Amino acid sequence: MNKNQHAYFPIIISGCVLVLLSFGYRAGFGLFMQPMPDANGWGRDVLALALAVQNLAWGVFAIIAGGLVAKYGNLKVLLTGVFCYAVGMYAMAFSTSELAIVSTAGLLVGAGIAGTSFGIVLPAFVRAVPEEKQGWALGVGTAAGSIGQFMVVPFMQFAVDLFGWFQALQYLGLSAFVMTLFVLPLAKHGGPSEHEKQSEISVLMFSIVANAFRVKAYVLLVFGFYVCGFHLAFITVHMPAYLVDLGMSPYIGAWSISLIGLCNVFGAYYAGIVSAKRSKRKILTAIYVGRAIAIACFLTIPISVASVLAFSAAMGFLWLATIPPTSGLVAHFFGLRYMTLLYGVVFFSHQVGSFTGVWLGGWLYENYGSYNGVWIAGIVLGLIAAGLHWAITENDYSDRLLPAYSQ
Repeated sequence: MNKNQHAYFPIIISGCVLVLLSFGYRAGFGLFMQPMPDANGWGRDVLALALAVQNLAWGVFAIIAGGLVAKYGNLKVLLTGVFCYAVGMYAMAFSTSELAIVSTAGLLVGAGIAGTSFGIVLPAFVRAVPEEKQGWALGVGTAAGSIGQFMVVPFMQFAVDLFGWFQALQYLGLSAFVMTLFVLPLAKHGGPSEHEKQSEISVLMFSIVANAFRVKAYVLLVFGFYVCGFHLAFITVHMPAYLVDLGMSPYIGAWSISLIGLCNVFGAYYAGIVSAKRSKRKILTAIYVGRAIAIACFLTIPISVASVLAFSAAMGFLWLATIPPTSGLVAHFFGLRYMTLLYGVVFFSHQVGSFTGVWLGGWLYENYGSYNGVWIAGIVLGLIAAGLHWAITENDYSDRLLPAYSQ
């Protein structure tokens, strides 16, 4: 038992630090929603569009990265992800046009997040640990992203105050190269097995996805995860500016995002433990109902520092708690062989939701001066997502992919 632990602990530690940094940087981009547009003469909708494209690019490249991992392994994908992330964040500081900011903060950083985040790291964890430890590993890996949100976002706000947003982005971009140090231990936990040919995997990918979409439970999971992205991305990007509009200090916004991350450490870890023992669809149903209630209370209770922190804590417990049961369902439905690819498809739906939430928030603010429409949409979508997940049947559908295996 100890030998097994010594074998997979370095993988868990390296993957957690990688996700901590990747998700931590990503969670702090909302801090630039006021100073960067003001300095460049933009409306908030310009940076919101770039960050919306970032989320969409993350989803698109997550699918591509999943296919490339199946064909070439983790190492090349992870290193490329680190490079795109660091260069994109550094170049973001020099982006003075809408095309430039969409290309850097949007496409490059989005590709970087896809190559360094959950879609690559969590399937590697599942492959590396014994079956009875998979729920624990998924919970720990997801919680690491929240620790990054808790630790990195206040640091980013401090850097903005100390150096100004322009230099802060440059320093943060350079610091992202540190992620390279945590790539190597994950290198061997992905890619084709010894009996598979790379050419065969390329042919099978489209057939695998098509066969998966013939499974109703998988389709419900794909559409339900859209709502998760809508909630998370809107709050991450627009919450700091929303609170400043209400007369609060920028640090309240930073600590709101940070507190979400801190509470999510516990929520995500507990979700990983519980999802290994109980119905994953019921856990997801409860999470989305809880989010709808939390948003409704936040809108109806008079705004104050206490109400902001209470809402942040509540959302934090429910924040990435969706990921362990969602990724666990993908593995339960179809096994581990193509988990990275099929989870990447589910995650793309999440990122389409992220795009919608971020872009819609910026568009509504610039046109109507309010975020209320997005908050209300979040309540309605939360209840819809609860219904979609409740309808999932938790069976093994791996035989549905057999036609793809045999081609």
